[in-house]
Amino acid sequence: MMNRFEGSGSREAKMRYLDGDFQILLPGGYVTCAVTGKQIPIDELKYWSVDRQEAYADAAASLEAERRAGTLPGHR
Repeated sequence: MMNRFEGSGSREAKMRYLDGDFQILLPGGYVTCAVTGKQIPIDELKYWSVDRQEAYADAAASLEAERRAGTLPGHR
């Protein structure tokens, strides 16, 4: 069985973001933060949006994405 990181560490993975989990559609070593452009190693991925199908480098980037999308109460 192939390890999900084997032979694909230098390319971007294609993901499907689910509630509390994600599915790897195309193996890769990282995804790109939709806010900062930073590469996020798959094993460090903790923040994403199911609705927008985007990954975020950290909580601050996730909050910024919500602000930009107008989904925070009182920020429309």
